[in-house]
Amino acid sequence: MRRLLRSLAALAALVAPLAAGTASAAPVEVGPTISYEEIGSWDAAKLNDILTKSAPETFGVSVTYAPATNGVTLYRVTYGSVIPERGNKPITATGLLAVPDVEGKALPLVSYQHGTVYGKEDVPSFPDNSSETQLMIAAFAGRGYALIGADYFGMGGSAQEPEGYGVKASHQQATFDMLAASRAVLASKGISADTLFLGGWSQGGYVTMCFLERLEKAGVAVAAASTASGPADLYSFLSGFLDFPRENDASWISILYVLSSFSFEEYYGQPGLARSLFTEDTYETARKIYTREEGDISALPSDLRKLIRADYFDPTFFAESAYGRIAKQSDAYRWIIKTPLRSYYGEADEVVSVGLATLAAHYQQGIGGGNDKVVAISTGKTDHRGTFATAVAKWQTWFDELK
Repeated sequence: MRRLLRSLAALAALVAPLAAGTASAAPVEVGPTISYEEIGSWDAAKLNDILTKSAPETFGVSVTYAPATNGVTLYRVTYGSVIPERGNKPITATGLLAVPDVEGKALPLVSYQHGTVYGKEDVPSFPDNSSETQLMIAAFAGRGYALIGADYFGMGGSAQEPEGYGVKASHQQATFDMLAASRAVLASKGISADTLFLGGWSQGGYVTMCFLERLEKAGVAVAAASTASGPADLYSFLSGFLDFPRENDASWISILYVLSSFSFEEYYGQPGLARSLFTEDTYETARKIYTREEGDISALPSDLRKLIRADYFDPTFFAESAYGRIAKQSDAYRWIIKTPLRSYYGEADEVVSVGLATLAAHYQQGIGGGNDKVVAISTGKTDHRGTFATAVAKWQTWFDELK
């Protein structure tokens, strides 16, 4: 249980809070549904401290990053959006915009999609609560890029809504509208940001693929996209722990079933979906954890056979269940990808298997003579967090070459 608590703590917050400059200026309206407020400023010394000290301590690997060369100003952007799965119900969402303190008025832009977190404020627009966001700010905004990161629906400023974990169209809507809102904020400051890069880790790797699909279909140019430990197929992701468990599977994967099943129930209008998944003894605990009525995630069994009803360990039953059918319809790799895409994977990743992390590349390369726009690249014997930290340095090099 101690191991479970430690692992969940690392997943839920990835927090290594750092003292930051804060601001309390009133929100500035940019349009009818878009506003922003300054939430802090970090100088280059602080950013380099993240790169050389905080990140290695948090992610457990020693990585050499290109150093920060400028400070950044941080903003929380608030914008109007809609929830596609709920009849385009209006929602007010939030995200982070980090603007480098540089003279240029034409900046390259990185959109970062964050990984799984439990705390509703452990998201980009609350950067003191998110070590992964801190690393991205230091690695990119600290080197002249504008950086944005959407808080997914039900998180950050929309915390009063149910979380939409793994809900594909909502992920696409949140990120797409955050991009438009951020460009509007930048434009109000006389800054253009036309060269767009995408990056995402873990859940954020999946969201990055969803976002890329939406952008390409809308004709929005993307210079390059990259993922780290990204599961492009939710069905394979959830099925894997049930049907082909590995010796190194993370002890906290129970939370994935809680967040996804209740999200599917809420967003797709499937009453009883979650109750059908969890055992009678664990359903109420799972429900309270999803709604955040209960903060003790350690109450969840780490043994999936104690959490999930036996029927779901039959692959045919799972595939035909409401839960399985929604997961199967949520893949994010079955289109002809036009953007250069690199999928980084760790050979010792305890969450996303090598096969799953490389699935998009193998699928694209298996189309006729092969789509050479998409490749999978190993970060070596890295675990889940180490894969992210290592990949960020490689994103830096690649994006710098292209910008």
